[in-house]
Amino acid sequence: MRHIELFAGIGGFRQAMAGIQKDFGISFDCVAYSEIDANATKTYKANYNCTNEVEMGDIVAFNDDMSRYDQLDFELLTGGFPCQSFSMMGKKLGFNDHRGTMFFEIEKVLEHKRPPFVLLENVKNLASHDKGRTLKEIIARLESLGYKVFYDIFNTADFRLAQKRNRCLIFATTRNLPDDFVFTSHKVRSAFEEGENQFHSLSFQENVLDVLAASVPQKYYLSERIKPTLLADGSKNFMSKSEINQIIARPLTATMHKMHRACQDNYYSDGFINATNPIEYLQTTYTKEELAKQPIRQLTPEEAFALQGFPKDFVAKARAVRVCDGALYRQAGNAVSVNVIYAVLYYIFVHINLK
Repeated sequence: MRHIELFAGIGGFRQAMAGIQKDFGISFDCVAYSEIDANATKTYKANYNCTNEVEMGDIVAFNDDMSRYDQLDFELLTGGFPCQSFSMMGKKLGFNDHRGTMFFEIEKVLEHKRPPFVLLENVKNLASHDKGRTLKEIIARLESLGYKVFYDIFNTADFRLAQKRNRCLIFATTRNLPDDFVFTSHKVRSAFEEGENQFHSLSFQENVLDVLAASVPQKYYLSERIKPTLLADGSKNFMSKSEINQIIARPLTATMHKMHRACQDNYYSDGFINATNPIEYLQTTYTKEELAKQPIRQLTPEEAFALQGFPKDFVAKARAVRVCDGALYRQAGNAVSVNVIYAVLYYIFVHINLK
């Protein structure tokens, strides 16, 4: 199956497709990809063979001449279009933010090419943004192009990755569907659990200890000066309980390299990581002062990528082309979770066996 990956980032959709191809022999061939971020593109090209593929770059500029698509044939379009306009952490301007209008670039491609399958990803808040009107408009526009449209909220933690991360996935197709076809997180998860013994390409995690390294470079540890700030519960204008050592990680963010308070980002103490019985360790109550006396660190880029389901050598290949830690953190925070996309592809093309 030929596919095009818009807003490709580091290729989470493509990574999931590679897994499906390896485990079930279903061929996925990328014909083109778009990504505006130079570092993300470097990571993408370091990890995938992009020979004979069209590097589209900025999708807006590429779409200025829609005849460019005349030589591109594909059956599946995927895209994690920019989420900042809909995110709870942003200003939630939606279509009034230029990043929120990127869906319309996808619409242009669909109107011109009509691929039979579409799979899109965005933040959970897309479903409730503007009292649901934003998603309703997206669905209406897809339906006007002849697509049957389905969506639901998927949590990464439900698909054997140790991260709580809720995302809205939209599946659209022009194909005839079985009368009993349902696209929900529950259905996809049930099929995933039934078939997981066949998923040899995936990484499965019970909790963060499956990815946390016992020893990492000193640069990832918090300084004594910054510990009190990061462990604080907030300020007069922003109060939130700060906790470290989350056994299932909080959602990774694109700004985790800026090191926010522990109510938002993930920090771990050596006491937890190296405990003989980490669960028992978590059941012991420590004051903020006691915690501050322990070595505490942030996730490494390798651990962040692992929590998104990427293979162990993914970061090494990016580092080999001189992608820095800050860029890697942004890429991990912006990425789609590989296991979730794999589960959806498995459900659609293997379990339901759509053609």
